[in-house]
Amino acid sequence: MNKIRWGLIGCGDIAAKRVAPALRDLTNSELVAVSRARADLAEPFARQFGAGKWYADWRDLVADPEIDAVYIATPVYLHARQTILAAERGKHVLCEKPMALDLEQCDRMIAASRTHQTQLGIAYYRHLYPLLRRVREIIKAGEIGRVILVQINAFERFNPPPGDPRYWFMCREQAGGGPMFDFGCHRVEVLLHLLGTAERVASSVGRILFEREVEDTAVAIIEMQSGTRALLSVTQATVHSQDTLDLFGSEGSIHIPVLNQGRVVIRTRCGEREECHPPHVNLHLPCIDDFVRALQEGREPAVSGEAGREVASVIHSIYSRSEG
Repeated sequence: MNKIRWGLIGCGDIAAKRVAPALRDLTNSELVAVSRARADLAEPFARQFGAGKWYADWRDLVADPEIDAVYIATPVYLHARQTILAAERGKHVLCEKPMALDLEQCDRMIAASRTHQTQLGIAYYRHLYPLLRRVREIIKAGEIGRVILVQINAFERFNPPPGDPRYWFMCREQAGGGPMFDFGCHRVEVLLHLLGTAERVASSVGRILFEREVEDTAVAIIEMQSGTRALLSVTQATVHSQDTLDLFGSEGSIHIPVLNQGRVVIRTRCGEREECHPPHVNLHLPCIDDFVRALQEGREPAVSGEAGREVASVIHSIYSRSEG
């Protein structure tokens, strides 16, 4: 398989800033077509990123015989339906996170991919951060001993009003949940990537500042199979943002002040040092590149459908076991 010919379903902010440029710029990819619900905006978007075709109906895109793979960048409630039909049409699928609204939808997505012998990947792009690869190396080398406690904070201010293009994030049937569902899932994937399987979950999910369908704040204590305890806190109600990851071990600690930047401080009995392992300037590009290479090499992508389901399972436990 030479160049992978892509169709892009969904042309929102992230698609415009990261996904479409990556599909256009990668030497082993070609952006062939885009689909956008607003037909009047589909053609300008396609022309901006070099796609020769544009569709108002995503079903027409997945039926296009000139497309090998589909990137799904739509609201989460559409993911399962679009992934399943794309697989039935023989298209490989790289789907935005969260994978789907519930585990049953995740299972149907995986089953469709297996039945039609297509690949399914979930776009947890942090999985491929050089910073996290380095953290895994430090843990494996035993520099901080046994990992005892992990703390992750992901804070932002976000509460769009009705009529805002992003108001669907406030609607449970479309978004699935609030910040834990939307970006807490990214941090759960990071935990699983660094520390392995999650075994037990306790949580509190609720609305503290805003009156809306989905939570504005959530906290989860996740017990890993290794025994490590992880505390994950997310909110859309604070005025100041945070994106921190701290790992405390029996012999040292690792501190990441901003996960998306790459700076890390390592403290051991021998002293303290600082390293920097920044991500690609286009955060999505390595994830898309890995998926393309997976197709060309006949292997699974870095974050497969099964891995995406594992994240979804932890998120499901956080909501179902909430004491809030």
